[in-house]
Amino acid sequence: MRKILIASCLLAAVAAAPLGASASDVNLPVNVPKDQWLSVEQIAAKFKADGYDVRKVEIDDGVYEVYAIDAKGMRLEAHVHPATGEILKSGQDD
Repeated sequence: MRKILIASCLLAAVAAAPLGASASDVNLPVNVPKDQWLSVEQIAAKFKADGYDVRKVEIDDGVYEVYAIDAKGMRLEAHVHPATGEILKSGQDD
């Protein structure tokens, strides 16, 4: 019985380990050759099409970092995959 209890506890601990990852634990930097990157203009256009007022797009840790304001006036900071335009991480800009 004791072996089953120990095995169950170990299994639970191993299964719960990935739950400790936070939203800030995105795999950065993304290693994509520059010739495969979307342009700054393409990234900005993607956000503008989604209703954002883009303030700045810069490169940081191998991804695009986009600073924008939504229709409600909330500031957004997003880390964007340079080749796909996928949002990897986003949150309110302080």
